[in-house]
Amino acid sequence: MKKLLFFLLFTSIINAQEIALLKYSGGGDWYANPTSLPNLIKFSNQNINTKIKSKPGLVTPDSPDLLSYPFVHMTGHGNVVFSDADQVNLRNYLTSGGFLHIDDNYGMDEFIRKEIKKLMPNSDLVEIPANHPIFQKPYSFPSGIPKIHEHDGKRPQAFGIFYESRLVLLYTFETDLGDGWEDAEVHNDPAEVRLKALKMGANILNYIFTN
Repeated sequence: MKKLLFFLLFTSIINAQEIALLKYSGGGDWYANPTSLPNLIKFSNQNINTKIKSKPGLVTPDSPDLLSYPFVHMTGHGNVVFSDADQVNLRNYLTSGGFLHIDDNYGMDEFIRKEIKKLMPNSDLVEIPANHPIFQKPYSFPSGIPKIHEHDGKRPQAFGIFYESRLVLLYTFETDLGDGWEDAEVHNDPAEVRLKALKMGANILNYIFTN
């Protein structure tokens, strides 16, 4: 089963690069930051030579279409609930070559940590060190994940789930990369802050497509 799932995912990468937003249940606003992924795609295609379709897909955790996307992004401010079917499908996706990026848009943390534990019960969510390749290329972030929005004023952190030594789930906390990817007028972030967020997003995509 795993070999078949990996083959389907690998085939989708070869034929076309496409990424997606995760539409989850529980009441949280999965639809937050509507301009973030299109802007990240545009930046990545222009600056690191990816060839990602300009319009991201939309996928639910229980959908077989999940395997069509090498990268799935999840964001929001509130509650998250993964059903049993969601957990099985997402777990198969992650252990077969997929990658899930969860970006706390502020207020998701207390809910998503519980769901991550149910999703990958045999793996610990660990902080990713600043010397990990995801922070090294094509743009250098020697201190690790950058701070984009203040929120509670805590230091930004990147956590991960590793499966067979491969990073399969990235959870970014107290940084809010997605806000930095949005159109400039949405949050009125300085250009240098938005650029920092986009560069970190490009690093994530580069990691997925080259590892």
